[in-house]
Amino acid sequence: MMPYLAKILLYPIKSFDGVEVEKARVLSSGTLEFDREFAIFDERGNFVNGKRHAKIHSLRAKFALSNRTLSLQIPGSNSEQVFHLDGDKQALTATLSDFFGFTVKLQQNSVQGFPDDTERLGPTVISTATLTEVASWFPGVTVEQMRRRMRANLEIGGVPAFWEDQLFSSQSDQTVSFRIGNVNFIGVQPCQRCVVPTRNPDSGLADAQFQKTFVTQRQATLPNWVAISRFNHFYKLSVNTIASISPFEAMLQIGNEVAIIG
Repeated sequence: MMPYLAKILLYPIKSFDGVEVEKARVLSSGTLEFDREFAIFDERGNFVNGKRHAKIHSLRAKFALSNRTLSLQIPGSNSEQVFHLDGDKQALTATLSDFFGFTVKLQQNSVQGFPDDTERLGPTVISTATLTEVASWFPGVTVEQMRRRMRANLEIGGVPAFWEDQLFSSQSDQTVSFRIGNVNFIGVQPCQRCVVPTRNPDSGLADAQFQKTFVTQRQATLPNWVAISRFNHFYKLSVNTIASISPFEAMLQIGNEVAIIG
């Protein structure tokens, strides 16, 4: 079976729930359109995100990208509040400030968004089999819950677990070229994980043993063709990428074939 693009997940507001789409446009910056387009900041200019504020996990968000709307469920509320992402920024900011208990600002960057890795702006890549394998390390954690913990953009089907570890080179100064549909990418490095995967994606409660278990299992299951030199530690999963810039509109679509080309 040929590797293929099985899922596309966008996260319109950084650290909020994602939205699964059938296709996504690759912007000239190399980012996916709508992904991390918005981010929340405090008055000091720091991100208000899952790394700093576990409380954010308790918010439930549904996005209708065609309408540019967000349906937000605040804990303890019986109904969703609907905001237009462009027209209701002030109302949304006020609601979020009340929720966090301090003043926040909602900022927008429709060119490259607010990725964690500001040098490698391409989508993060993982395989469905990897998520299935990693979920099996943690009793009671489903594949969907692991997907929400890892928050990768592109999910590859038709491949074994950790197939995506082929998408970075054994040498840190080299890269691997691959194609999804008609879009070319460069795989750069395994993605270093933060505190977010250790937490329940609904409650924000952390599993104190998560990282230790993850590191032990990741090292034990690392494919034998992967250069261990790329792992100064084993709390890494998925691949950071750079999308090749093209003057033509580039679209990704579910079902696109995936091929390593160099």
